Amino acid sequence: MGQEQQPGRRTLLGAAAALSAAGAVTLGAGGAAEAAPSRANRSAGRGGGRHKLPTPCVIAHRGTSGYRPEHTLGSYQLALDMGADIIEQDLVPTKDGHLVCRHENDITATTDVADHPEFASRKATKTVDGKKLTGWFTEDFTLKELKTLRAKERIPGTRQHNTLYDGHWEVPTFEEVLDWAEEQSRRGGRRVWLHIETKHPTYFRKLGLGLEKPLARLLRRYGRHKAHSPNFVQSFEPSSIRTLGELVDCPGVVLLSGLDSRPWDFVEANDPRTVADLVEPEGLKWIAGFAQGIGPTLELVIPRNEDGTLGDPTDLVRDAHAQRLVLHPYTVRNENTFLPTDFRKGDDPNAYGDSFGVFKRYFATGIDGLFSDNCDTALLAAAAFRDDG
Repeated sequence: MGQEQQPGRRTLLGAAAALSAAGAVTLGAGGAAEAAPSRANRSAGRGGGRHKLPTPCVIAHRGTSGYRPEHTLGSYQLALDMGADIIEQDLVPTKDGHLVCRHENDITATTDVADHPEFASRKATKTVDGKKLTGWFTEDFTLKELKTLRAKERIPGTRQHNTLYDGHWEVPTFEEVLDWAEEQSRRGGRRVWLHIETKHPTYFRKLGLGLEKPLARLLRRYGRHKAHSPNFVQSFEPSSIRTLGELVDCPGVVLLSGLDSRPWDFVEANDPRTVADLVEPEGLKWIAGFAQGIGPTLELVIPRNEDGTLGDPTDLVRDAHAQRLVLHPYTVRNENTFLPTDFRKGDDPNAYGDSFGVFKRYFATGIDGLFSDNCDTALLAAAAFRDDG
């Protein structure tokens, strides 16, 4: 079944959709997100609105990973300078328990670790969430050792221009990112919003390197643990969001991959449900009992046809909003190789296609925001959509 944009969706969701700094989010009797006035809202008066998230909002995916090596302070700073509404961090631990920002614990492709002969013996083969990987892993390095490495572009064949910045930045700790966000908030006069993901939490918990408690401690230390704090916590494992919900009050988002996939904590617990079950009304109601949003892959919102063109929207937006869950799908990228075939331009897979057309199609479904590697493009598209709406 197709889905059209629902009339008055912004009014329906209100502050719960925005989950803004000016409105705390609590769980009502049915588990749905409900807006409640916060101290910030009461004291800020008319000026408080400047801290609200727009709808749709733009989330800088790993920073500006379309222009700088991902998960570096340079990537985050450029995203902020471009005006991104929220900036994403993925968290993995070091051997000595520090949280650092990498998309994966396998740092082979995102650092120069292979160029360090002193770490040659650290190369290992591991099974992470059922996948066998060979490389270097953060959990085998102390923070001091990891700080001797430098970040580099993950996909240099697609983003050769990003290789210009290889070696310019360290792997940042999450605490360094929090310090940076506080400083930028003071300088810029607006709160820096973060979207914080726990990566492979079950895997790390088995290693004695659980992510949730260290993350909660840092959020509390920086006063970002409240319902109205300017951040989301997210994970592909629902149990991680449940655990974080017991430790902090900031809104949780359950990430959802392909229909046939199963969250790894489900696999470990012998829970037979797949993502296909979770996107049904009953599954969404279950998620709404402990989370305030979902982050589905784009194909769950508008699937692609067999020829790679965009199909018709699913009912996911309507059904999730019925449970008062926000939707932050991932990820729109400008390059042809990542776009639906009917939005590509020319034969060069690394050239830019019609990403504005793609943004328009997804925004029209009623999503509350999305992740993009190119937040400047996404911001222009979002502004145009809001003006048209």
